[in-house]
Amino acid sequence: MAALDTNVLVRYLVRDDARQLQAAAQLIRGAIDQGESLFVPVTVLLELEWVLRASYGFDKNDIVAVFAALLSAMELRIDAESAVASALSAYGQGRADFADCMHVALAQQAGQAPLWTFDKACARVEGARLVALAAPN
Repeated sequence: MAALDTNVLVRYLVRDDARQLQAAAQLIRGAIDQGESLFVPVTVLLELEWVLRASYGFDKNDIVAVFAALLSAMELRIDAESAVASALSAYGQGRADFADCMHVALAQQAGQAPLWTFDKACARVEGARLVALAAPN
């Protein structure tokens, strides 16, 4: 099974470069035709969210929709799929960013919860806890 890099997914999703879109689509179609899946690492998903948001102006709803489609795509095998689904749900419902939601979900999947954080938005995600600050002297 081969894996996909962020830039291949971006070209396929955003369709802003015709030559690269054609190559990405051909690669994905080829895998489908051969009955193969393509692996998408968690790190690629983290970078993909950042690129879509920071470079292409996708809002949270757009990102949730794109990631939900990726999770349901039969031709893709998503690394830590249940953790990604959990993170996507927390991200869609809360104020924490996707990366923080992913950190919490991966910690939970590994049986290593809670995820201790100083980030108040992240601490609102189930499975995370805010580190208490000592009172100033």
